[in-house]
Amino acid sequence: MYDIVIIGAGPAGISAAIYAASRGKKTLIIEKNQVGGLIANVSTVTHYAGIVEGETGMTFAERLKKQAEGAGIEIVYENVTEVKLRAEKKEIKTEQHTYQAEKVILANGTSPRKLGIPGEAELAGKGMSMNAAKHGALYQGKNIYVVGGADGAVKEALYLAQYAAQVTIIHFEEALGCIEEFKQKVVGIPNIKLRLCSTLHSVYGVDKVEVLEISDEKTGAIETIEDSGCGIFVYVGTVPNTELYTELKLQNGFIPVDENMETEIPGVYAAGDIRLKQVRQVSTAVADGTIAAIHAAR
Repeated sequence: MYDIVIIGAGPAGISAAIYAASRGKKTLIIEKNQVGGLIANVSTVTHYAGIVEGETGMTFAERLKKQAEGAGIEIVYENVTEVKLRAEKKEIKTEQHTYQAEKVILANGTSPRKLGIPGEAELAGKGMSMNAAKHGALYQGKNIYVVGGADGAVKEALYLAQYAAQVTIIHFEEALGCIEEFKQKVVGIPNIKLRLCSTLHSVYGVDKVEVLEISDEKTGAIETIEDSGCGIFVYVGTVPNTELYTELKLQNGFIPVDENMETEIPGVYAAGDIRLKQVRQVSTAVADGTIAAIHAAR
């Protein structure tokens, strides 16, 4: 039996655990994959106040883990399969155990959105990737295509340019949707080109990507490009990991909360990217976790 169980060990979950433990609460974090969540997979961490020089997603995640362990917080690496949130004693089941808690903080974030195009599933890990930091160096001297035009996509394109012969950013709108800082950096890198008003239509190959088709959003024309051994990195947003939370009323898949991060169910809180909000950044996730834990501990 725990005072507070936190599902997810991203920035929101780690922040919540640190504040909960500091208030003397017996706290458990249940994490499916790795401390850090999606942030652990990014090439660089930018704009977060207090980051060290050269901060990568992995180094940031490692520091999150070290801080949590230093605070004596228990972390188990298990997959949650069922939750019972409306009971007085909240119940969280994993593939290995069943845990009970007075309060629960849902902080298991989002997962990368997939394109759903022909060839994507078959070539996953064979040229189709969502982790530039892990796989970028495999495409040294090759052509790389980055699908997406928001901050995350363009930041990874900038990182991948150090390896690629050429990076092509494929974006469906007429202009990149990223911040001005990244737009200016793209202009200054000669081996990055933009393919705007375009979408990736399909990919083909056996053990690697050999052919890709790009669709023109204005004309509908489809161009076939033969580029054997190229890398394709997809950054087209995320989807919330809320499929287990059927007891909650969701909005567009996200969890509504009040100013205390509490959901409609007393004693159940949500923090970070999983909750309904406009801004999803590491800094806002950490703030959410702080607020949720302070109120859950009261």
